[in-house]
Amino acid sequence: MVLAAGGAETANARPALEKLCKTYWYPLYGYVRRQGKSPEDAQDLTQEFFARLLEGNWVERADRQKGRFRSFLLTAMNHFLADEWDKARAQKRGGGVAPLPLQLDGAETRYGLDPADRSTPEQEFERRWALALLDEVLK
Repeated sequence: MVLAAGGAETANARPALEKLCKTYWYPLYGYVRRQGKSPEDAQDLTQEFFARLLEGNWVERADRQKGRFRSFLLTAMNHFLADEWDKARAQKRGGGVAPLPLQLDGAETRYGLDPADRSTPEQEFERRWALALLDEVLK
């Protein structure tokens, strides 16, 4: 699926990208929440991350030789969050840009049902990633 999503010229690229975004949106949202962001900020940041991922065709840069796709996504998210933190210090939230519409209704409800634990945000991301992958396999 990752290889198909990275092939911008193929007919399978768009559906594969959509599936990647839908499948891995929640693990990344949970990761951002574990970083201490509010539900609204976590939704905005996750949404913006995927918007940039699609606009910049970042998936094309994923290299199997350098590691797993989930590591690539988590590293990209960390860089994105660092950049956003820098921008937030320079301007107020929103910056006059309208967010992209995504259906995010159940994310915070789902996040609230997750049991509290002492794992790191990275460990929790790995757990959610595995659960999302299992969910896709079972579908």
